[in-house]
Amino acid sequence: MPSPASILQPRPIPQTFSSLRHRNFKIYLLGQTASLAGTWMQIVAQGWLVYQISKSEFTLGLVAFASAIPALIISPWGGVLVDRIPRQRVLLVSQFAAMALAFILAALTLSGTVQVWHVILISIGVGIFNAFDAPARLAFVFDLVERDDLSNAIALNAMLMNSARVIGPAFGGFILATLGAGWCFFFNGLSFLSVIVALLVMRVDYSNMTHKNMEHPFRQLLDGIRYVFRHVEIFALLQLSLFFSVFGLAYTAVLPAFVDRVLQQDALAFGAINAATGLGAVAAALWTARHGASSPRGKILVAATLLFPITLFVFALNSNFYFALLIAFVLGLGFVIYFIINPLLQARVEDSMRGRVLSLYTLTYWGLAPFGNLSVGNLAETWGLNSAIAWSAIVAFVLTMIVWLLVPKLRTWK
Repeated sequence: MPSPASILQPRPIPQTFSSLRHRNFKIYLLGQTASLAGTWMQIVAQGWLVYQISKSEFTLGLVAFASAIPALIISPWGGVLVDRIPRQRVLLVSQFAAMALAFILAALTLSGTVQVWHVILISIGVGIFNAFDAPARLAFVFDLVERDDLSNAIALNAMLMNSARVIGPAFGGFILATLGAGWCFFFNGLSFLSVIVALLVMRVDYSNMTHKNMEHPFRQLLDGIRYVFRHVEIFALLQLSLFFSVFGLAYTAVLPAFVDRVLQQDALAFGAINAATGLGAVAAALWTARHGASSPRGKILVAATLLFPITLFVFALNSNFYFALLIAFVLGLGFVIYFIINPLLQARVEDSMRGRVLSLYTLTYWGLAPFGNLSVGNLAETWGLNSAIAWSAIVAFVLTMIVWLLVPKLRTWK
């Protein structure tokens, strides 16, 4: 029987959650919980709303293109900004802006005046602020924990983000089917309050950033690009992220049409497919949090980047809803690609270059992804949904194979 003294002693935090011993990181995760769920609720509702208005796969791709194209131009400059001013301040501004845009979209939808061009303009606005928010969010995790806990913190942050992929689409699908898209946008606007409050109560020391303001921003940008090209393995990691985003994830842009036309299901089923993908991603993130730092991450990355497009190819050729749910879960497991690439980059990049390298990483999965969305949307209208998604899977597989053949050293990384 344990003694009273041993009972009163604080229990050690399990290795899976070791980064939660840091106060700021714990507050950050708590603040993001509702906000991320609300974001995914809006993503689901927006895609369904646009498809119901337009009945066009190309328009779905166009809206996805509009939301991400600002990152193509702005993300590198966002990285420069993140290396020059406190990331906490960048995140506060971006969260307030995103909240305002969510409420505007809610007002337009609830009033019955929303048009596709409204959604496109608001998507562009969201994309502009995300170009600053995304690199700041990635680099901010480094400010909240010690280096030894960085890999675990990244995995837990990813787990939270993908838990939101389960909760948000599932709840969003229900709200969408019962109350309509406008209320999904309204609840998303409210959800930003949680992360804003969390950012306001956190205490982060940025006294060591003062020396970074001396260099000209354009020179900082060029230095960041040169840094990536000088480090072949870092450049290869960015390429893997690029191919996964542009070709592997392009199917998400036409998923509402796929659920409607191929699976012949409704908004609830659309939410369920997204939730199944999120559930798989949560499982992958939990595994990464527990075993990521001690596992052969290079070999796991090889397996994930090759198996994901194969799974996507099977998904493209399937028309059974229940089998699609199972495949969607396996596709979610493939998100381990992001959970491995991110810590590998963060562990190898110099602190002074962190914001700029992560902004280029953001560019691969956000700024360049719209070209894949637009092409798949266009191909879906000419070749059909199944063929368009299948071809994107084939291209992702071939390009990924080329990277592994040219940079075999990545396979041995841990």
